[in-house]
Amino acid sequence: MAYRVLIIGCGAIAGGYDADRSPQDWPLSHAGAIARDDRFELMACVDPNDATRNAFASRWDVQQSLPSLDALGAKPGDFDLIVIASPTGHHAAQLEWAATMKPRAVFCEKPLGSEIAQAEELANRYEAGGIPLAVNYLRRWAPKIVMEAGRIAAGKYGALISASAIYTKGIVHNGGHMVDLLRFLIGDLELHSVGPARFDHWDDDPTVSAILTAKNQAPVHLVAGDARHVTQFELELSFEKAQVALRDGGRRIEHRVVEDSAVYAGYLELGPATSSAGALDGAMTNAYGNIHKTLQQNAPLASTGATALAAQRLCEDIRRKAFDRLDKGTPS
Repeated sequence: MAYRVLIIGCGAIAGGYDADRSPQDWPLSHAGAIARDDRFELMACVDPNDATRNAFASRWDVQQSLPSLDALGAKPGDFDLIVIASPTGHHAAQLEWAATMKPRAVFCEKPLGSEIAQAEELANRYEAGGIPLAVNYLRRWAPKIVMEAGRIAAGKYGALISASAIYTKGIVHNGGHMVDLLRFLIGDLELHSVGPARFDHWDDDPTVSAILTAKNQAPVHLVAGDARHVTQFELELSFEKAQVALRDGGRRIEHRVVEDSAVYAGYLELGPATSSAGALDGAMTNAYGNIHKTLQQNAPLASTGATALAAQRLCEDIRRKAFDRLDKGTPS
């Protein structure tokens, strides 16, 4: 029997990204992944926008399509998996509601709540209630990125020397993806200092430059881009033996190996780049595979409330210090 799924929010990540894509393409959305996996069945959807909800229900053949959770009239146990794909401001209330429905698991877009205290309370509630909570930091499920994390952990590239990351559209929103990716690949980070803030998308969530330090004290630079001109999400990790770079939002991975210089005798330099496309292929598919294994075998989730909280705490600290700089009149 397939696990019964409710999706709350019917926008792009819920199913819109796959609305016009071929079933042979790797899915980019929740509904796209569910439609390709007969272990799950999308039973119901909720969204207050009639046009959005109706288009979603029609495209994905959803039996129940309601404008609100009250109108849904669900009872505890009606759904095995509840997916929260709504805007951030709704996550907390919907997570609270979902917990009362006694699902076997919940899959929520990040962040869990608009503020860190709210997010911590929710994560603790789910842990205490024994409800597995997956959080959609998607790169933790991307096969090629998971492989890179294993190579880094095994020391294939040597020790980390430095890292440089550029991102846009808010330190908590998109910056959260970068910070979580960094933590996934190189471990815990500490905040050293905060630089200028740039309001390129959100009024309450600036894109902030910052310097972090890795566990071995290697510097990690977060660089604030500007989404009003170009959306960016790129990461370069420099190790003793190689450089690993995630380009194009993490969709492509580059490697450059340290080698003897052909020009300057006695010097080491980075050799030509080799590139591998499709680094995010299979990520959403693997996310649902991971959730299924959790439901069947109580296997650990790759992205949890705990890992999401760790990233959000650091991002919230950066945001708070950026606003402190503005309040003190420090140039930004």
